[in-house]
Amino acid sequence: MKLYVGNLSFNITDDELRDAFGAHGSVDSARVVKDRETGESRGFGFVEMASVSEAQAAIERMNGFALKGRPLRVNEAQERADTRPPRSAYGPPRRRA
Repeated sequence: MKLYVGNLSFNITDDELRDAFGAHGSVDSARVVKDRETGESRGFGFVEMASVSEAQAAIERMNGFALKGRPLRVNEAQERADTRPPRSAYGPPRRRA
């Protein structure tokens, strides 16, 4: 189960995030989302837990938990809605040879 983790400290690493959630179950992956241009944290990330029961336990224990001085906001990750227009909407249509 994939979890959204918000209000992260801007200097937390993937490994620190993994360790924090690892105390509550088996973590498949942990990633802090970074800005494409600056490479700095955007203040949120995602953690994938091995089982739904471990993920639910992590949500209950970690939501509101202060990590590096900031109270985390943890919940089940939602699928991202694709709000981008189709690629064909960019620029003129391609010519076929």
